[in-house]
Amino acid sequence: MKNLSAFLFSILDRFMRFVELPTVYLQKKIGVQRMGYLFVAPNMVLFSLFVFLPVGLAIAYAFTGGTNMLIWDRPFVGLENFSRLLNCGSYMNPASCEFDLFWTAVHNTWWYTLLNATGTLVMALITAVVLNRLTKGKALFRSIFFYPVLLSPVVVGLIWKWFLARDGLLNALVLDLGGERTIFLLEVWWSRFWVVYVSIWFHMGFFTLIILAGLQAIPRDIYEAAKVDGTSEWRQFWRITLPLLTPNLLVVAVLLLIRSVQVFDEAWVLTDGGGPGTANTFIVQFIYQTAFSSEVRLYGLASAASVLMGLALLALTLIQVWLAKKAEY
Repeated sequence: MKNLSAFLFSILDRFMRFVELPTVYLQKKIGVQRMGYLFVAPNMVLFSLFVFLPVGLAIAYAFTGGTNMLIWDRPFVGLENFSRLLNCGSYMNPASCEFDLFWTAVHNTWWYTLLNATGTLVMALITAVVLNRLTKGKALFRSIFFYPVLLSPVVVGLIWKWFLARDGLLNALVLDLGGERTIFLLEVWWSRFWVVYVSIWFHMGFFTLIILAGLQAIPRDIYEAAKVDGTSEWRQFWRITLPLLTPNLLVVAVLLLIRSVQVFDEAWVLTDGGGPGTANTFIVQFIYQTAFSSEVRLYGLASAASVLMGLALLALTLIQVWLAKKAEY
């Protein structure tokens, strides 16, 4: 056994020496300080290929028209796609817009983002505070709350769709309790409620861990000093926990905002494509349908919608960061 280990170690040693030769040569040529760029280069190439290039293509497509897919076969139309999307009598009334489905999706996304981001942040904060106070079973409960995050959005949508179906488990429980059968996903109010609820259930564990990490980084000496001064636990939470937790809450708020605006997978599966009607049609779904699933594929219009969504996200994120810094000062 020792001979085998020595043999494997010698092979590994020779391999590492072989790899070391070009690295040492490059270090002599470009210097130690520039070696970091060399190690980051492969990752930046992949990042540029799968992030920067698609973003650039989306911006380029937004200024073209026609139905051809290849960009060099598409005529330049300037701001026509943006003007068509923004052509509204009243932005509060989607029916007065040229593309009423786009503005219906904007309104749905706005309300979904408000409810989902607020609900997830509050529930994640409460859960993190409770987990932080546990003395036994903390690792077990962390795993339980984080487990849904490991599931595929499509799997989550299918599971809850089965649970909420006409003959699903929830209706069976309601009937056993003497209630009436409800088709949850075919009623507007109920379908919107369950889309938000499922999203909170699905993503809450991830944000709980971020907040929990912030709570555990707060020095315990501060709380002990507050107890000595006779400060109540509620006042400790408002005066100590929340201010020191602001950086983590800001990260969670920004991530929640981006994730909420980009909702698509679980909502699409859960509601059979945004139903009933357009009650759960969101911006990303509009972009997908306009570009890929409609009879006339309007790639330029879909790209313009994605650019507008990106600009809105950027503006909202900057506002959040500014408000957080202002509150901190």
